Amino acid sequence: MFLHLSYRAAPGNPWFSWQYVRDNSDSILAALREHTWLTARAVVIAALVALPLAVAAYWFRSLAASILALTGVLYTIPSLALFAFLAPYLGIGAATVLTVVALYALLVIVRNTLAGLNQVPPEVREAAEGMGYGRWGRLFRIELPLALPGILTGVRLATVSTVALVTVGVVVGRGGLGQLIFAGFQNNFYKAQIMTGTVLCVLLALVLDLILAGVGRLLTPWLRGRIS
Repeated sequence: MFLHLSYRAAPGNPWFSWQYVRDNSDSILAALREHTWLTARAVVIAALVALPLAVAAYWFRSLAASILALTGVLYTIPSLALFAFLAPYLGIGAATVLTVVALYALLVIVRNTLAGLNQVPPEVREAAEGMGYGRWGRLFRIELPLALPGILTGVRLATVSTVALVTVGVVVGRGGLGQLIFAGFQNNFYKAQIMTGTVLCVLLALVLDLILAGVGRLLTPWLRGRIS
């Protein structure tokens, strides 16, 4: 459902208007909250699917090309076409948006996770085997922790791209800040509304990226020591 906002544009239809922001602060914050929530859920869903796929590609080399090809094909499908294909089955709402944006995030997370796992030194794996670690123990105790920088890089890239892609959810009525941008075009190209939605999308992507970068520093203290 599109947002019902108050439109009292300043003379000349400027690109930014504090009056517009003040008059519509509740609706703007609601769109921002929805955008953030959709982005977070989509990235979590994508990560939960992508990590097992990357591990499968790592363990079974014969599957790697097929997994990367599948996620690559999904990434090349135009987003509007994917929305149109899934909407009749998933309905008009958040489920369709989450499914579409999660599918697009798969490729980035799978590739970076697989790259991180492949960069684990062979001598480390051999040492773990010599200490009696099985395949699962080696994965969770050795390989995934060492691959964490690559995994986090994939999650960060997926998060930034997902923030942008969620706006396309406006076609099914759940586009978060995309609602503002699209409604601005409908309202005789109301520049302040379009710019507000656009700037908030950029700021949201930057904030989430900085948060994930901070989380990465906390989870990989050995990299901080190496840089120092």
